[in-house]
Amino acid sequence: MVVCGDDGLAHRLCTELREVYRQRVVLVIPADQAEGQPDAPPANSSSGSTITPVHVVTAQSPTKEALLRAGVDRATALALLYEDDETNLRAALAARRLSPTLRLVVRMYNRKLGQHLEELLDQAALVAIPGIDRTLLEASTTVLSDADTAAPALVATAVADTNKVVQADGLLLRAAERPAPARGEVPVPGLCTLALLTSTTADPAGSDGSDAIGTSGPELLPDNRAVQGSTGRGTVVLEAVRREGPALPARRLARRGAPLGELFSVRLRWSLAGIVAAVLALTVTTTLLTDADPVHAAYLTLLDLFSINDPALEESTTRQVLQLLSGLVGLALLPLLVAGGLEALGTFRTTGALRRPPRGLQGHIVLLGLGKIGARVLARLHELGIPVVCVEQDPDARGIPLARDLGVPVVLGDVTEGGVLDAARIHRADALLALTSSDTTNLEATLAARALKSDLRVALRLYDDDFATAVYRTLRSAHPDAVTRSRSVSHLAAPAFAGAMMGRQILGAMFVERKVLLFAALLVAGHPQLEGRTVAEAFRPGAWRVLALDTARPESRSPDLANSSHDDQHPSLLWDLHPGHVLQAEDRVVVATTRRGLAELLGTPTPSAAPPGEPSEG
Repeated sequence: MVVCGDDGLAHRLCTELREVYRQRVVLVIPADQAEGQPDAPPANSSSGSTITPVHVVTAQSPTKEALLRAGVDRATALALLYEDDETNLRAALAARRLSPTLRLVVRMYNRKLGQHLEELLDQAALVAIPGIDRTLLEASTTVLSDADTAAPALVATAVADTNKVVQADGLLLRAAERPAPARGEVPVPGLCTLALLTSTTADPAGSDGSDAIGTSGPELLPDNRAVQGSTGRGTVVLEAVRREGPALPARRLARRGAPLGELFSVRLRWSLAGIVAAVLALTVTTTLLTDADPVHAAYLTLLDLFSINDPALEESTTRQVLQLLSGLVGLALLPLLVAGGLEALGTFRTTGALRRPPRGLQGHIVLLGLGKIGARVLARLHELGIPVVCVEQDPDARGIPLARDLGVPVVLGDVTEGGVLDAARIHRADALLALTSSDTTNLEATLAARALKSDLRVALRLYDDDFATAVYRTLRSAHPDAVTRSRSVSHLAAPAFAGAMMGRQILGAMFVERKVLLFAALLVAGHPQLEGRTVAEAFRPGAWRVLALDTARPESRSPDLANSSHDDQHPSLLWDLHPGHVLQAEDRVVVATTRRGLAELLGTPTPSAAPPGEPSEG
């Protein structure tokens, strides 16, 4: 397998393919990153097997010559993980010409472009190999986004009790994270328990610092005995949610105007109200003291107000006094009109500008960093209706236009400088999401925020796991009552990319602290762990669990469960299977599995012990 990239995701994916799936990997990276390529660990004494070293090919860009040197024409799968969408697109087209049967996994941030690219590359494979099996065709090209893959986990980390959701066949599969029950409380069971969390009644924050937390980490896919013996631990339970009613219309992001309350200030509106009251008073007085009817009196008052009436030289003293008073009101009206025009012009000029955080804002989330990850997280938070204040140093960052369209307050400035977090109202916020690409910047922002609010919930993006462990332990020691979480985007995204390279349909990933639970669609045929077994017999605690059966006939099945749509009254997926149901070869099932469990289902050898620095369970 060939992996091409220019950032940490490529290295993480290499580690995933090599250590979990035992695949031979060729890594194509720029020359300045060659020193950081993963080394092969020592032989596994239990299994007697060794992990094949990664062969590194240096190239500044994935040209045709570089792909040939990497052996793309002989490879099983190719992952293109460059941060630039155009680079990945060009390389994908060249790779498809070199090998029509090559399985392609392409990283694309632009969703629409990725969809078109996937259709184009599948069509090219179909032209090169007429009559190719439809299942193989659908697996030949997969377009993924690390930002979209990691965003739900980051949002769920920052927002308490936010549900993790995976869509399959028009149904919503929800994994609800439930905190440890208090004394006397009885937890509400779901369809099944997917994980036991590290949080307990005595330690609500848990030990969620990094991957290398040993036996204190979360337990994925526990059996009934483990669930019953875990009294007082937080859990992640599965729930099937049916969508009811018509689909909601797409939300309009852009604001095409400003409300009247924002056009004119309160002082100006009160001044205008005073002018109107004065005009009414003069009209009533003119009606009472002269022979004019109310309509004629109002007309005379307006003429005098705008100084277009003849002077009342030959009229009564009362009429002359009223004309002078109307003129004085007219003099006050002129600057009022000018001020109103200037305020309206200023409001229209600033409708496209970034909003400032309101003074009374509280209970919000401070989002640090509006790059591609921050932009996706911002969109998710806005969809959930959660108030957000963004902090970004670069005014041309990718997420700035989105924040402007959504009307989300943004503070432009360096978070390491004094006053920036104060401007974001961090002392009244519920959580801080530090998502810049710099580990040190995220840590510095966390320390500065904790200095302003010691109990602030913090989720920070950290790539290096050893650094994450040290940061977590230090912050827990300094602030034992505050929740601290660390997340690595490449770590969250790598399992989905690796599963796609292995040719399996990954419906989604749910992130249990820093571990990953995958949802995959598999054909039972060819899997002795499933075929001919009951649902109960096919369950292996800590490895995989059958959750659903595709009840559609093989010839009428949709190749993509995540995007297919069926009648809600007759869904093709049956959740909550009877434990005694026997799985047949022609069945297609949805399983929840760990990374190592998926590797075993695919028939690749798995180590009996986890590599150094990795948890022992998925």
